[in-house]
Amino acid sequence: MSTVTEFVSVTLTKTLAASASASATMRAAPQGGILEGSNPSHYDSKNPIILFIIQAGIIILFCRLLHYPLSLIRQPRVIAEVIGGILLGPSVMGRIPGFTNAIFPTASLPNLNLVANLGLVLFLFLVGLEVDLRYLVSNWRPAVSVGALGMALPFGLGCAIAYGLFNEFKDEPGTVPISFGTYMLFIGVAMAITAFPVLCRILTELKLLSTPVGIIVLSAGVSNDVVGWVLLALCVALVNAGSGLTALWVLLTCVGYVLFLVFAVRPAFIWFLRRNHALTDGPSQGIIVLTLLIALGSSFFTGVIGVHPIFGAFLAGLICPHEGGFAIKVTEKIEDLVTALFLPLYFALSGLSTNLGLLDTGITWAYVIGVTATAFVAKFTGGSLAARLNGMVWRESFTIGALMSCKGLVELIVLNIGLSAKILSTRTFTIFVVMALITTFATTPLTAALYPPWYQRKLEAWKRGEIDWATGKPIDGSDSDSANVIARLESTKVKSVLVYLRLDNMPTLLAFVSLLGGKQVATATKSHPSLERATQEEGEKVASAEINRKKQPTQVHGVRFVELDERGSSVMKVSEVDEYTAFDPVLNAFRVLGQLYNLAVAGEVTVSPIASYSDILIHKAADEGSDLLLLPWSETGSMVEAQTISNESVQNTLASTAYTQFVARTLAQAATTTAVFINKGFSGTLKSRPSTLSRSMSNISMRRHSDYPTQPAVDRSHHIYMPFFGGADSRAALRLVLQIAENPEVTATIVHFTTAARVSESGSGSDNITEPFSLHGNAKEAQDPAHADHTFFQTVQKTVAPELAQRVIFDSISGNSPLLAALERIQGEVGQTPRNGGDLVVLGRGKTDMSGSGFATACLGGAAERILDAGVKASILVVQARD
Repeated sequence: MSTVTEFVSVTLTKTLAASASASATMRAAPQGGILEGSNPSHYDSKNPIILFIIQAGIIILFCRLLHYPLSLIRQPRVIAEVIGGILLGPSVMGRIPGFTNAIFPTASLPNLNLVANLGLVLFLFLVGLEVDLRYLVSNWRPAVSVGALGMALPFGLGCAIAYGLFNEFKDEPGTVPISFGTYMLFIGVAMAITAFPVLCRILTELKLLSTPVGIIVLSAGVSNDVVGWVLLALCVALVNAGSGLTALWVLLTCVGYVLFLVFAVRPAFIWFLRRNHALTDGPSQGIIVLTLLIALGSSFFTGVIGVHPIFGAFLAGLICPHEGGFAIKVTEKIEDLVTALFLPLYFALSGLSTNLGLLDTGITWAYVIGVTATAFVAKFTGGSLAARLNGMVWRESFTIGALMSCKGLVELIVLNIGLSAKILSTRTFTIFVVMALITTFATTPLTAALYPPWYQRKLEAWKRGEIDWATGKPIDGSDSDSANVIARLESTKVKSVLVYLRLDNMPTLLAFVSLLGGKQVATATKSHPSLERATQEEGEKVASAEINRKKQPTQVHGVRFVELDERGSSVMKVSEVDEYTAFDPVLNAFRVLGQLYNLAVAGEVTVSPIASYSDILIHKAADEGSDLLLLPWSETGSMVEAQTISNESVQNTLASTAYTQFVARTLAQAATTTAVFINKGFSGTLKSRPSTLSRSMSNISMRRHSDYPTQPAVDRSHHIYMPFFGGADSRAALRLVLQIAENPEVTATIVHFTTAARVSESGSGSDNITEPFSLHGNAKEAQDPAHADHTFFQTVQKTVAPELAQRVIFDSISGNSPLLAALERIQGEVGQTPRNGGDLVVLGRGKTDMSGSGFATACLGGAAERILDAGVKASILVVQARD
């Protein structure tokens, strides 16, 4: 019995021990992560996402931090991304013990490389979308000449230097035995290619796309880009092919595939897009999926036939239509993810493959200098000579040569393909990366130095025959000055206006600008064309032509801005700005205004960064010879156009820092007369917000919830009140008021406010004016501003046109506080007719002693600030005279 008991005990003990041992070996992996002491940077092939997030986060943050200081000197982001990769690689941080093994272990690089190459495929698809072949066709002559010579010379010199590189570095580790012809072809392509995407960004930031230089460079860049990718595809095919016959089959297959895409896939794709209204209404999610499938399928095909997958993606982008902005809209859908996540990873991997420590010998540094000098000088010389042959002046030609020498991210893509194909060793790859960084870094400052804005304006004026090149003075320098005061006033009238068009200000702008059309011309009653006799028709045509000769309409040029940000789609909008100008609804509504109110209206759309809005308006006003630059104050308080919520938001907009800085910068730099318009219900454009708590029952409210219809305005009149404080700004404002008052629906009150001391000094008690006021000023007027202001005001009052005497009233008030007197007078002048078209207060910005404490003191002037703070029931126009 004891034996049996002992046997059972031993068996149970062994069983429990075995069970415990089995459970210990079969325990699940810890799921608590760092809570159980696991290392998140440890690479786990079954769960690689954790380390990938760490790698991506470090790369993206590092590149963004580097880009900020580089962006201040207008360097493209690719510079920061490559430098960031170099710093994270073996050249700098890789020298820290354990850094590379902890953050970028060798086992994890395939996953990082996979994501980066997926981003590269999508990016080349975006590059194909960005290339508009219509631009190449419309400018084929300069595109072919500049592109051909700009590639031939660097390609030839690249083949020459390839001989030394091949013999010096062909036996280094990481390369495969290839023929010198294939190596020479690759080096030639690396020397000849131009970075088209980076080139577009540089041209846009320097505002050169609409200049002759920008047009030629963009056209040549398109041809250069296409030819470069074709030559690179040839080079890769020769490397991957086992024999010459195989390479020939690969090339023939590529040619057939290109023809298939152009003549089969593209027409079918466009037919499908039109059938689904994607070209007019924009791509839906299904269309985006189909487009990406075409890109990925094309990449797959070029990859499996022995050419790199990026060529298929590039071809897929080329066949996408640009009609209706389809290419731009597709780019907008996917570019943020590609450029924010994928591309930094790719170019950081390029930096990780770059080892500056390998540049450790004299011969290596000699090749660094030689490759860099050859690449720059060859592209610069080829582009410059070709541009000169197209009729450009030498300085323009040098600018084109400097721009064509830009390598950028396209060069880095080419180099990475050469590294992965084992054409280049790590040392040779590093040499070419240094060359790409130097040439790309030098492009922007060199272009800005060769082709500054002042030189562009001088060159344009010289080409139009307006100035003498040596002296810079106008060729026709005659300046007749009539002795008649009325003729002088007529000569200072606003005949050309440049208007900053904003969507949130359109109702106000349309109403205000219509007043500049002056008196409406009566139209003759028309009869049916079949009932009119030929003689009558001829007589009416002659009479109409005579009227038009006597009265030239005011020219109004509207500028509409589209914000240019860091996205590639914004750059694409610049290249298609003509389509935006032709079909922009705001511009079209503005053009209709001219047909109705005796205005010669033109307009354009400009794609630019917000920081450049003021510079563009100032330069545009100078180029157009505008007499007045009109700036509407933002209804929302933001530079970005948005819908106005209510009239209560107007007070908040006046405290907008961004828009205040924009207006102040424009006023400080403008060389023409500038007016800032602040809307407060002009023409009924602002309505009070209805109370959400009030409730009423009516037939209309039971049927629908909508606003009551706006009835036609019975009283379209406007009353203008102008306090004249003196100075050049007030004089310009007074002339503008008199011109607006020529409209029969406008009345005006103009009051000259002075202190008692200034009145006695200027002798305003006498109505006798012994000498007329000079609109251009003289020494006596400069020494006695008060006398000049008094004389000007009296002269204008006595010479006002008879038809204005019934609608314009002049008055003079003296006192110890002119501003307080002006504020008291305002209350009785404006807001007296609530149902009219809206009243307006016009005043000069001036440099007065009317101190204020708010934003307007530095922006609009102290007087304007006090009037705004008083809550005047009228819109305000602040005028600053030209310098």
